[in-house]
Amino acid sequence: MSRRDSILREMGIAPLWRDRASPSPQLTTVEALPNAQAPVEAQPPAAPVRVDAAPARPVAPVVTPVAEPSTTVSAEGLGWDELEQRIRACQACRLSERRTQAVPGVGDREADWLFVGEGPGAEEDARGEPFVGQAGKLLDAMLASLGLARGHKVYIANAVKCRPPGNRTPEADEIATCHPYLDRQIELIRPRIIVALGRPAAQTLLGGEIKIAAARGRLFQRKGVPVVVTYHPAYLLRNPQDKARAWEDLCFARASVV
Repeated sequence: MSRRDSILREMGIAPLWRDRASPSPQLTTVEALPNAQAPVEAQPPAAPVRVDAAPARPVAPVVTPVAEPSTTVSAEGLGWDELEQRIRACQACRLSERRTQAVPGVGDREADWLFVGEGPGAEEDARGEPFVGQAGKLLDAMLASLGLARGHKVYIANAVKCRPPGNRTPEADEIATCHPYLDRQIELIRPRIIVALGRPAAQTLLGGEIKIAAARGRLFQRKGVPVVVTYHPAYLLRNPQDKARAWEDLCFARASVV
């Protein structure tokens, strides 16, 4: 068994799904994507049958967020060290009141890939690093399936930098207050692709109302950077039947890197 197959089996989607050969160069541009197919094939037990993912849909427009921040914060012009210091000291919204520590993000500051989740959980709040629990292990397996690794050409961040009480979904005003920090991280990293993990992350990055089922397989744009939407790893732990769809999304994201 190859290392790739072992990783996919750990993700819970092998042997049903495995990656095809890397996409041809002409399919790695945004313009070629509407006719591209995600490099995924299915192998039912009885007889191998190729199942191609749905072709990419047209690039979707970005909708301007309407939520108003509870307190205005500024990250304009900050370098990495100053930005992280400001995030760790931030008390601009109510999430700061019950946190153990803020969680700015982790990874390669010149990453090609930026993964954005919802917000820190209990373990992340304690350790100060995003995606370190069971969802983090699954995310690491997802990265490995693409030949990526945490900290190497990959940066991982969240829509909000402080843990919402009880791991609830962040409120719109909390996301809006924290957004300048994420915005500045994106400016500093200048990633080639952004992967939104879950609905809150997608709505933070793209604005407006986003539904994962409708957004999958579509290439969005955020200030010229391609954005692909997929499921949050925590959701996949609760709904393992959707892991194969997440694998399709990752292959689509790889084909979308420009």
